[in-house]
Amino acid sequence: MLPLVQTSIPPREILMPKLEEILYSGYVAQGEAVEQFERKFEKYIGGGHTLSLNSGTAALHIALILAGVKEGDEVISTALTAEPTNTSIKGVGAKIRYADVDIATGNISPDSIEKNINPKTKAIIVVDYAGIPVDIKRIQEISEKYNIPVIQDAAHALGSKFNGKKAGNHFPFTVYSFQAIKHLTTIDGGALQIQDKELYEKGKVIRWFGLDKKLSRMDNNITMQGYKYHMNNVNATIGLIQLEGIEEIVGKYIENGKYLDEQLKGVKGVEIIQYYPNTEPSYWLYTIKVENREAFIKKMADNGIMASELHKRSDSHTYLNDFNLELPNLDEFYSKMVHLPCGWWVTKEDCDKMVEVIKRGW
Repeated sequence: MLPLVQTSIPPREILMPKLEEILYSGYVAQGEAVEQFERKFEKYIGGGHTLSLNSGTAALHIALILAGVKEGDEVISTALTAEPTNTSIKGVGAKIRYADVDIATGNISPDSIEKNINPKTKAIIVVDYAGIPVDIKRIQEISEKYNIPVIQDAAHALGSKFNGKKAGNHFPFTVYSFQAIKHLTTIDGGALQIQDKELYEKGKVIRWFGLDKKLSRMDNNITMQGYKYHMNNVNATIGLIQLEGIEEIVGKYIENGKYLDEQLKGVKGVEIIQYYPNTEPSYWLYTIKVENREAFIKKMADNGIMASELHKRSDSHTYLNDFNLELPNLDEFYSKMVHLPCGWWVTKEDCDKMVEVIKRGW
């Protein structure tokens, strides 16, 4: 079975000597390797300050804190995402107000965002679902108009671009996940890209119990709630090695995604996802809309290819459904949405087989 997702690990002869070196160095906690990873990741992104963390969920939590979201506030978000996007909102005591999606892309609709803004709205979370960038220009305009900070959840979208710049350069806060099956994995981990230097320094304190690591414990004075959210040297070492080949890895997703876009144009029963002007997806999952999704998934499985909708709608969870809003565009989009493999493990022959199977119908 051609898997939908797969973990990318560097070759043993490259990874293991570096891992052994750090494991037996006498210091495996947060140290120099973490600092090196952050600076190298900043160079890859091309802007902002990288706060490395032990998960993308930790990055979401800190982003919400830095955005000033507190108990009783509201955050506008999307229901088409993995669960942590919205459990993090609940984690700061805020309520989730879902905006509908753009039916052409599945991403959060700027029009719906604007309609849902009210005096309690303190932040907007946008998700580049499956690696497809949101309508960045429109959302930037809304953010500026209402003075509401935007948190970009780019957990699926490492290497995606708008106007030639990678995700991580367009909003005050950008969240990345380095969990096992993402474009880049540190086995587990994440990062928050922060544009403002002062907020970045505050984030460093929050990720370590509220302690300032530039001072000794005896000289510290905790003035805010902190957490144990830091990355360690072992995960950072893996990340440093992964960054050596990240352009090639992400490039393979993009190459396969573009090829499938071209080959599936005009195929009966298939609707290709549209992309916003001047955006470049990084295709973490190859996404299309199909008629009779259940039969489509079975047909692909019968031919050795995994296909799936993968994520359950967040608003279908009682705990994550604060207002029980109607989302007609999401209803329609989600009923047809399906993902196919297109990552580094997928060959051109695999792509051609998928196209052939789909063209035969289901």
